[in-house]
Amino acid sequence: MKKEIHPEYYPQATITCACGQTYVIGSTAKEMSVELCAACHPFYSGKQKIIDTARRVEKYQERALKKETQSTGKKVKRVKRATQKAEKQSKKADVK
Repeated sequence: MKKEIHPEYYPQATITCACGQTYVIGSTAKEMSVELCAACHPFYSGKQKIIDTARRVEKYQERALKKETQSTGKKVKRVKRATQKAEKQSKKADVK
């Protein structure tokens, strides 16, 4: 191997998670900060923790609920148009 081209290896490098958990491993970086680790990741812990500052999750859930309750298929549109047409005709008949 060539000398002086490889990064320095730290056998006691520390990784600090946002949840407070720390790990000591070997790495080329002396210290690292991560947002998720095995202790707080939802896949491993089974707990869902959502940090939402801009209400994005709530907005998405509202849109999904609205889309779920509102159908837009061809049959639904056809029935809606037919009811609107019937209402118009009934209003015209009431006026005459």
